[in-house]
Order: sequence, then C-alpha cells, then structure tokens
Amino acid sequence: MKRALISDIHGNLEALNAVLDDIRQQGISEIYCLGDVIGYGPNPVDCLDMVRRKCAMCLLGNHDQAALFDPEGFNPVAFRAILWTRDQIDNSSGGAAAVNERWDFLGELPRTHVEPNRLYVHGSPRDPTNEYVFPEDVYNQRKMENLFERVEQFSFQGHTHIPGVFTPSLEFFGPDECDHEYRFGDEKALFNVGSVGQPRDGDPRACYVILTDESIVFRRVGYDPEVTAKKIYDTPQLDNMLGDRLRDGR
Repeated sequence: MKRALISDIHGNLEALNAVLDDIRQQGISEIYCLGDVIGYGPNPVDCLDMVRRKCAMCLLGNHDQAALFDPEGFNPVAFRAILWTRDQIDNSSGGAAAVNERWDFLGELPRTHVEPNRLYVHGSPRDPTNEYVFPEDVYNQRKMENLFERVEQFSFQGHTHIPGVFTPSLEFFGPDECDHEYRFGDEKALFNVGSVGQPRDGDPRACYVILTDESIVFRRVGYDPEVTAKKIYDTPQLDNMLGDRLRDGR
C-alpha cells in the first residue's frame, strides 16, 4: 500500500498543483485529503474541483464546515475569508447544477474515516473536526492520554498546519527530528501531515506525507508563494496578512 495524505489546502491552487505533481512523480495514485480544502486562499472553487477529481477520500475540515454553517469562533480575518469563499462557490462556473454539486460535496464530507488500526481525522481523535493538537500539548499529560485512548494504533490528522509525530511517551518529533521518515512499530502514534496551502512550521514549502505499510514519509514541495499572495492582495475581502504569511510559513 502506498498512499498520499494531504490536508489544509486552504484555496491555494499553486501549492496544490505542485503537491499533486510531486505525488504523480512518486508513482502514487491514491490520495486522501484530511480537510480544509477551502478558507483563507484565493482559489476555493478550483481547489474543490481538483480534490473532487483527484482524491479517493476527503474529510470535513473546520473551514469546510464554516462555509456550510456559521463560522463560530473564527477570528475576523478568517470570518471575512469564509464569507467571501461562500460567495465564490455560489457564483462559480458551470451553472446551478455545478454549484449545487460543489455544495453537496462539502455537505456530504465525513468527519472521520476508519481502517484497521488507522483513524483519519481533521482535528483530533476526540473532536474530529475542531480540536487542535499542538506540539506543546505533549506537556498536557491528561489530554494526550485521553487522545491515545481513542486510537487503536495510528491516527492521521491536520488542522494545526504543523507536521510531526506524537508518541504515547509524551514526545513530539518534527520531520527534521525523525529524518523525514517514521517507521511503524507496535507503539501507538498520532501523525500530523502538515499543510499543503498554508504551512506554519517556519518552512513555506507545501507539506504532505506518503503512507505505506511500514512508514510515513514527510515531503516538502516548493512552489512560488508570490503568485498566490498577489491573488490575495488583489482581493479586497481577503486580508493581506494571508498573503504575507505564505512567504515564511507562519
């Protein structure tokens, strides 16, 4: 088994295209998306259509959910971006039938996907859509123990935009710390696959992982963030900081 896991595209078409091209070069045909196809970025409709065509499975992210319902708890920048994203979908090409298909796709996204020994979520095993699991949570023993109790062996998630591996011994390893590959053993683990469209670990390159029966490999893919940033700057409803942050991966 060889599968690509992507997450947190956030309407960044340039990053998504670069990642899909790298996935093809790795000889991988099966792709799972862990949510947040839209939100923040300037090409929500294109990214939705691409994920619909290319991904064998896609989960509901919190920004996907916010586009469908009310964006509760969103900061003003994210809130305005979601309202603009809704308008982009409502007024997208292809006529009413195509628009309805896009909304139906979002509305039918599951919150979890379960396979033997493997749980796929956007947020966490405890709250599949909304709960964050940050690297510093390794200091919250009660939270981490609760999360690991809900996992048969492995959980794969996104949401924080920070890739890495959580272990039951309350450790977090970033990709650099495990030489970009974590080989599976008998121990449980939680894996954050990082973000395609808006990395926040100080590396502006798009991030995704390759999953096999033996290991998970973290990959970084370069693209030109200036192209995406300019689209954001040219869109009054999207805050300029959403473009600024792409340059340094924050």
